[in-house]
Amino acid sequence: MLLIGVFLAFPAVWTIYLGLTNFRLLGTAALHSRFVGGENYLNALTGGDFLHSLYITFIYVVFSAVIGQCVLGFTLAWVLRNWRGPIRRGLESLIIVAWIVPGSVVAFLWLAFLQGNIGPLVETGTLNTILGGIGINWWLELPMLSIVVFNIWRGTAFSMLLFGAGLQAIPPSYLETARVAGASTWQMMRDIVIPRSRGHILTNLLLISLWTFNDFTPFLLTGGGPGNQTQFLPVYIYQQAFQQGALGYGAAISTLVLVINLVVALFYMRILRERR
Repeated sequence: MLLIGVFLAFPAVWTIYLGLTNFRLLGTAALHSRFVGGENYLNALTGGDFLHSLYITFIYVVFSAVIGQCVLGFTLAWVLRNWRGPIRRGLESLIIVAWIVPGSVVAFLWLAFLQGNIGPLVETGTLNTILGGIGINWWLELPMLSIVVFNIWRGTAFSMLLFGAGLQAIPPSYLETARVAGASTWQMMRDIVIPRSRGHILTNLLLISLWTFNDFTPFLLTGGGPGNQTQFLPVYIYQQAFQQGALGYGAAISTLVLVINLVVALFYMRILRERR
């Protein structure tokens, strides 16, 4: 309880308090901040920047985590469920490497992979070279798509491992009996696999949704640009609090993000309780 209080409860309470002040990193407000109540929250909810960041963060979570990582992870787990031997271990190892490599290293590799030809001193990226030397700068022309693909590649391994454990818990006799009875793959998936894996699916969705919602790695790739197209909420908080120096406003945004995370977690937990 002491560790939880020092490293979780106290910082959360302090963040809520800062969100009610005009505290800044520099200037007179850094020494003599004043209580402004809900002014920071009102500015956030009525301003376009926060709502824009919230919207693109939602798009990022839905397409890269809920659809991308979850669907691809389940597909890989289903395809590999009956594989044995070194081929399976090799494929699993390659997929897991993408998950365990540090984020800064992965970001650098993907910057080089999707780099476009933007001048005589900058070489064409790996993907453009593979495609025949085309000059598309993916981070400038298709930033959202690039980051969605990057996050799918990075986080699919966790979903695959979790779903793999869930599929192993399904008695093989269930699937064999359904197959003998003439059930198609879709029917077995709908009536046996998904219902018996619902707990794993909901747990996976909860974890990857929260991880993606609070992911700061896109800042290493695009810095929130170009033109705020990838200014997700964690990036927006960092820019407001540390680059702009508005710690009070940044703390208010952090509090709103905390509330959103709690709502999402409670939503998934309620579904899990209904399942039981």
